[in-house]
Amino acid sequence: MPDTVDPGLQSDCGSCFGLCCVALPFAASSDFAIDKDAGRPCPNLRTDFRCGVHSQLRQRGFTGCTVFDCFGAGQKVSQVTFGGQDWRSAPGTARQMFDVFPVMRQLHELLWYLTEALTLPAARPVHAGLRAALEKTRALTRGTAQELLALDVPTHRGEVNALLLRTSELVREGVPGRKKHRRGADLMGARLKGAGLRGANLRGACLIAADLTGADLRTADLIGADLRDADLAGADLTGALFLTQAQLNAAKGDAATTLPPSLTRPAHWPARPAAPAGSRP
Repeated sequence: MPDTVDPGLQSDCGSCFGLCCVALPFAASSDFAIDKDAGRPCPNLRTDFRCGVHSQLRQRGFTGCTVFDCFGAGQKVSQVTFGGQDWRSAPGTARQMFDVFPVMRQLHELLWYLTEALTLPAARPVHAGLRAALEKTRALTRGTAQELLALDVPTHRGEVNALLLRTSELVREGVPGRKKHRRGADLMGARLKGAGLRGANLRGACLIAADLTGADLRTADLIGADLRDADLAGADLTGALFLTQAQLNAAKGDAATTLPPSLTRPAHWPARPAAPAGSRP
């Protein structure tokens, strides 16, 4: 990732009408304390569209809220698609606004990946295609609500994904050593402490609760990898491809975890490196 990120692809909750708190459903689980249907406001959503328990989400059982990232789609729908008219003052727009939000989120996620891909010198052979896909995706985000709802998102994602996959291949080809190909692998709870995964293909891999402490994940492709509760303490994620803030927020790590410069160390990670197993406090 580049050192800086397009602010339009970062969540600005102050410019959004609490869309993630209303449009999306969630079920009572380890991630959410209650059940909520799509289109029904979360009981913690205040009248000013702010979360009433934002500073205590983890303590109150809403960990899922802390790891969600709309990639800036919330403010785009609120301020651009619907021109700043909120669903409370104009209830007739509510259903359409809530349906548009997940479509816009997918488009903004693609913008995030395409923007990153264009910063990678090794991907120069496909830069023209990436730029064209970026402009097309940007144009789609500026469509009307009706146009967004009629969009064939899976087809567009497929076109973009082909370019992102080729980008990954070009970048990882230049990484020394033998690359591991674990695309879509079920690695839930896997013991990968200190594993040499530099340049590995981990696209879509299930790494829930995997032990990746001290692992070398430099230039590994992590697009779509499920890192919930994965232990990244001391891991090296320098140059990791298509890693998002949401993935980091869902994982565990510490002060010794090396991150790409565009991403932020999650607040719930300990400020000090984790002590070795069996050591005295």
